[in-house]
Parts: sequence; structure tokens; C-alpha cells
Amino acid sequence: MAVATKKVWTDEELMRIKHEGKVELVDGEVKLMTPAGAEQGAISMDLATRLNNYVRRHKLGRIFDAQTGFRPFENMRAPDISFVSKEKLPERLPKGFLRVAPDLAVEVLGPEEKVSDYDGKVAEYLSWGVRLIWLVDPNTETVTVVRANGEREVLKGNDVLTGEDVVPGFKIKVRKIFE
Repeated sequence: MAVATKKVWTDEELMRIKHEGKVELVDGEVKLMTPAGAEQGAISMDLATRLNNYVRRHKLGRIFDAQTGFRPFENMRAPDISFVSKEKLPERLPKGFLRVAPDLAVEVLGPEEKVSDYDGKVAEYLSWGVRLIWLVDPNTETVTVVRANGEREVLKGNDVLTGEDVVPGFKIKVRKIFE
């Protein structure tokens, strides 16, 4: 009986893949992801800009975009927006993937996606030690907050999304994310 083996990908091989969307590596399989639509991209960029301005002003660490790969273990994931605290950052950023888990991972859902579509990714982020996850859903104009202990909370409208103890002091009304 033949046994199928999964390819072990190096960082260099993954970085050489030519693709116009982002790429993730999940259980030995390369996942090519389509580029974001305009609404998804605009929401992601606006929220990333707000976070980046806050994080840089308070010297808390770095914000990374959707093209940045994180590979603390075998899989490589690329959240739409991520934050790494200054304590976890290497002295010099590598040219390749970050070998630490982000402290905050943000995923902005596409038009045909549901929060439940992210259950596997959320479980993996939590297993990596990601401390806070935001699932931003333009379809329902809600943000599902997932904390390190797995607790979930859905925020909408005038509810205030905060960085909790991960990005201390950051806050934004949920409705502002979708304006």
C-alpha cells in the first residue's frame, strides 16, 4: 500500500510562489487565496491604519498587513491585520516570515463568508498563543471578539471594540469600522 507524504515547504519556497492574493500553508497544503474585494480591502486598510497610528504613537510594537506570514510552527498563516508587541519582536525584522505568533489577529470576512468559516483558523491561532482575535463581518456589521480562553463576544453598532490588555487603550465604536 502506498503512503502519501505531504511536502515540507521551506520559507524560501513559499515566498517564491507567484500569486496575486495571499498564500497560507495549512497541514502541508498551500492555500492560494483570492484578492480582497473593494469593501473588504477598504475596511481592512482603514482599521489597519487606525491601529497602526495608535500602536506607533504609543510605541507598543508593530502592525502587519495581510501579506505578512506568521510561521511559529509548521503552518503559515497571514491574518488580514496583525499586531506583535515590541517585547516579542526580533531586534531586526526578518526578510522572511515571523516565527512568533501575533498578539492580535484580525480577519475581515469576504462577501460570501460567515464567522463559522473561520473556526479552524481561530482554533489554530489560539493554539499558537494569539491573545486576541477580531472577526470583522461587513455583512452583519459586527465584530466577533475571541479571547485567549476561547470566550467569544459579538459587538455591533455603538458597542466599543477595545484592544483590551493586548493593545491597551485602543478603542473604536464598531459602527465606525463600517463607515
